[in-house]
Amino acid sequence: MTEVVNLSEAAAYRVKEMMVHNEEEGSLLRVSVNGGGCSGLSYGMGFEKEKNEDDIFLHQHDLEIIISSEDASILQGTVIDYKESLMGGGFTIDNPNAIASCGCGSSFRTAKKEGTPESC
Repeated sequence: MTEVVNLSEAAAYRVKEMMVHNEEEGSLLRVSVNGGGCSGLSYGMGFEKEKNEDDIFLHQHDLEIIISSEDASILQGTVIDYKESLMGGGFTIDNPNAIASCGCGSSFRTAKKEGTPESC
């Protein structure tokens, strides 16, 4: 069975750098889905000290990742990577469940969940 989320080695390295910079060593990485954006849903990533009872727990590249069971079906099979370019770097998210996204690429919707679209 495929992990709910797969973090690339480059993304894990960048998350670890951010943990050190923000004094969050030992924290868990939460990957989430929030309502909003042009297409209705947006991604979130942040640090938390404790997991909730209904969280799914993953361990990848020496990182502990948590995802709410509510977000798991929306994120199933998602790949998170980190890319560097001459213009800087950033995380990329490839979600096979997304059927539409906005022009700026920061929000999406799935066949089963539309979220709450906002005007751009």
